[in-house]
Parts: sequence; structure tokens; C-alpha cells
Amino acid sequence: MNMLHSKKRIKRDSSNNKKSRNKLRSNKTRNNAISNMRNFTLFWLSGSVSQLGSAMTSYALIIWAYQQTKSAMTVSLMSFSMYLPYICISIFAGAFIDRHSKKKIMLITDFMAAICTFVIFLLIVTNQLQIWHIYIVNMVIGFANSFQSPAQSVAVGIMVPKEEYARASGMNSFSNNLLTVATPMLAASLISVVGLKGILLIDVVTFLFAEGVLLFFIKIPEVINKHANKNQSIFAGCKEGFQFLCNHKGILFIVLSMACMNFFSRLTYENILSPMILARSGGNTQVLGIVTGMIGFGGILGGLLVSLRKKSDNKIAEIFLTAAFSFLCGDLLMGVGRNVVLWRIAALAASVPIPFITAAQNVIMYEVIPREVQGRIFAVKNAIQFCTIPIGILLGGFLADYVFEPFMVSGSQGAKWVQGLVGNTEGSGMALMFVITGILGCLTSLLWYRSKEICKLK
Repeated sequence: MNMLHSKKRIKRDSSNNKKSRNKLRSNKTRNNAISNMRNFTLFWLSGSVSQLGSAMTSYALIIWAYQQTKSAMTVSLMSFSMYLPYICISIFAGAFIDRHSKKKIMLITDFMAAICTFVIFLLIVTNQLQIWHIYIVNMVIGFANSFQSPAQSVAVGIMVPKEEYARASGMNSFSNNLLTVATPMLAASLISVVGLKGILLIDVVTFLFAEGVLLFFIKIPEVINKHANKNQSIFAGCKEGFQFLCNHKGILFIVLSMACMNFFSRLTYENILSPMILARSGGNTQVLGIVTGMIGFGGILGGLLVSLRKKSDNKIAEIFLTAAFSFLCGDLLMGVGRNVVLWRIAALAASVPIPFITAAQNVIMYEVIPREVQGRIFAVKNAIQFCTIPIGILLGGFLADYVFEPFMVSGSQGAKWVQGLVGNTEGSGMALMFVITGILGCLTSLLWYRSKEICKLK
């Protein structure tokens, strides 16, 4: 009898010890998650400060370049010169990122960008700055970003607990869109006070702040693929990235779908939104400011909603159904609208869904792609996903100036029929482009949603 009680007591004590160990393990995991999230929050805040300085510099240089040339194509080429090396180099950068410290990569590439800013500052001070200097500097920054962007994506996946991926993406969307709203106002105000030189110096100071925080206060547990052959060529790493995507058709199709979305959005919003609103509002810059500000506000609102809401159970629907809504209710309404009220509604409809799309895509990528090869996969993903952006940037301006605007004033039967939808004022050709991208963007999003390979990721 005593032996029976003794066995029961031993079993009960063993059970209690197991529960205690599980509770300690659970508390430790929870504390680590909280610590990692605090680490990411500091990284996010310091990075946002640096991005503000860089965004103001970019905005100020666009104003300077346009004042020098009076050419919209010059501004488009500034973006093109940055995207082209970014896309070309990204394909080969992944293997290097997987084999090296993400923190060191970010420190070095940020330093390269700061050097570029300082070079522009010296050229301004000596009155030697020319447009082609900006093109070269943008190409160097694009090269640096081809390493920095995937390294940062991998670092975020390491720092942030799995259940917080969507929240981290929402925080990034919030800060990016806040910068979209704040940058023009801050840059315009500071240019009148400190000039372009002052803005460039502010950019350097914000860089030093972010670089110091990253160097001394941010801990990134490195996940380095030690089994990878260090003598392996860059082409082999690129090949591995493409092979992974080809072997995971669902991921590949999501990346291709994002490339389609990027093409349609850059075809209109990147190039012709501002001239269209100005043309259809009689050159009213206040209306343009309201509409562009509403786009930024929508992104901020979407980022907050993503950060605060519960984890989504259907990430595929979140990507493609919200994208279809954004195109249909955003682009289409932006094209048929003829007053500031409709344009504001269209701006919100187009921009609020974007953080949801980005967050859902990021969560899928982090869940499916092994950490030790995320660098090469993210690098190849970025190259494919963003390769349509420079095409859309150049094609959008060309189609507006040489195809759609002339078509709407041609007096043809087709033009007269379309005028009933978008009007016959200046800018109606660009409005028709918004209608077309709205319809095509919505249809392609729904088609991707029906893809069997993508549905397997549900």
C-alpha cells in the first residue's frame, strides 16, 4: 500500500516537474519573442529616420532636375537609372548574402549610399552638379540596394517572431506611407530655409544616426549557410534561387503576379497621376496635393490595420481579392472621376489594400523559404518582381504623350464613345489609361487567385 502511494507520488511529482519545465520554456520563448520584437522596433524606428533623410534628398533632387530641364522624362530616367542596376545585380546577390553577415552587408551598403549623398553635396557646393551625375549616383545606390534590400528582408525574418511577421510588415507599410505624406511637405519647407545643401546634410546626419543604432544596439542572430561552397560562382547562387522558385510553383506564381501588379501600377500612378489630376483640375496644385496626400494616408491606415489586426487565415485571398478591389475601385474610379471628391475616394480604395497584400506575401515567403537560403531566394524574387517597374515607368509616359492623349482628340468614333466615360477635357487620355489598368489589373488578380498552384499554399 505504501509502495502504491509512493509510486503515485513519484508520478505526480514527475508530472509537476514536467509542467514546470514546460512553463519555464514557454516563459523563456515569450520573453525572447518580446525582446526580439523590441529589437526590431528599434531597427524599424532608426531605419525610418534614415529613410526620411534619403526621401527628402530624392525629392529635392527631382525638383532641382526638373527646374534645370523642364522635362518629365528626366525625372523618369532618374528612377530608371536606380532600378536598372538593382534588378540586374539582385539576381546574383543572393548567394553572397546567405554566406555573409546581414548586419555587415546593411552597414556597408548604407555607407555607400551616404558616400553618394556626400558626393552630391560636394558637387553642389562647387557648382558642378549636372544631371548625368545624378544618374551615376542613382546607379551606385541601386547597386547597393540590390544587396541591402534582400539582406534586410532576411534580417527581419530572423529578428521577428513567426507570429509577428504580418505586424512587422504592417509597421513597414505604415512608416513608408507616412514618409510618402511627410516628405514633400518637409522637403518643400526645408528647401526654402536651408536649400538643397542643407537637405543633403540632414540626410548624412540621419544616416549616421541609423548606422550608429544598427552598429551598437541592434542584435541580429546570424543564419549563415555554412554548408555552401564559398568558391561557388555567383551564377550558381542565382541558379539555385531560380531552381527553388521553379520547384515551388505557388511561390513563383505569386512573384510573377506581383510583377504584373507592379507593371500596371507604375504604368499609371508612377508617371501620369500628377499630370492627369493637374490637367483635369485646371492646373490646381491644391487638388493634386489632396489626392496624393490621401494615397499616403490610405497606406498609413492600411499599415495600422495590418499591425493591429489578428493573423489572417487566408493569405491567398488577402493578396488577390484585395488587389482586385484596389484596381477596380481605385484605378477605375480614378479614371472616370472628374472631381476631387471621387479622386479622394479612389485614392483611399487604391492605397488601403496595399499593406495587406504586402504583409500576406511576406508571411508566405517567410513560412515557406528556409532561412539559410532566404538571401538568394529574396534576391531573385526582387529581381523578377521589380523588373516590370522600369518598363512601366518608361512605357507609361510614352503611351500618355504619344498614344492615348492624341487618340482622345482625334475625333474618331472610338474616341467619341470613350469620351462618354472619361470626358473630353485635357487629360482624358491619361484617365482612359487608369480605366484600362483598373480593368486589366482586376481581371489578372482574379485569374491568379484561381491558379491551382497558388491555391495549394492556402
